[in-house]
Amino acid sequence: MFTEILAELKTPIEADIIALDKEDNIILLVEVKIVLAQEEKAKQRIVDYMIAWLKTALSRLSEKGTNIPFVMYVDLDKIQIFKWDGVNLSEPLCTLKTGDILSFYDPNFLNKKWLSEDYLETLTEAWLQDLNTQWKHDKPPALEQIDAIGLRQYLINCSTKTEVKIGGSFVYRD
Repeated sequence: MFTEILAELKTPIEADIIALDKEDNIILLVEVKIVLAQEEKAKQRIVDYMIAWLKTALSRLSEKGTNIPFVMYVDLDKIQIFKWDGVNLSEPLCTLKTGDILSFYDPNFLNKKWLSEDYLETLTEAWLQDLNTQWKHDKPPALEQIDAIGLRQYLINCSTKTEVKIGGSFVYRD
């Protein structure tokens, strides 16, 4: 079902957040979505579609010589982190409850009646930067899990960019 839609995916790929190492290599691609569906089956179909989109996007980028080692999918319920080897997307290496992580950066996160994707991106980026520099917490949320899957070593001394277009081995910049 998703195959036809994804077959049309071309570069440049629009990314919500990317993390770049000190050599400007993309080390993490983050897709942030607010899923408004109420039924669990409908929510899962949307998540499955987004994971398929990420896999296709990574394949297109790999064809152009860009291999991004980690991928993160964030919605209001969960944060899932995957590893990409240039051909295959792993099962989630780590699944975290979004509210448990992002409420460290907005204590009212779990009580908000309405959130935008931009705000969810901002909080996610704050967490990634905290994992990098510990600007907010000496021990950022889920630090052990991020260490255990090998992502944190990539995040040290990284920078993040939001709302970017990736065209193979380069990032379109304003």
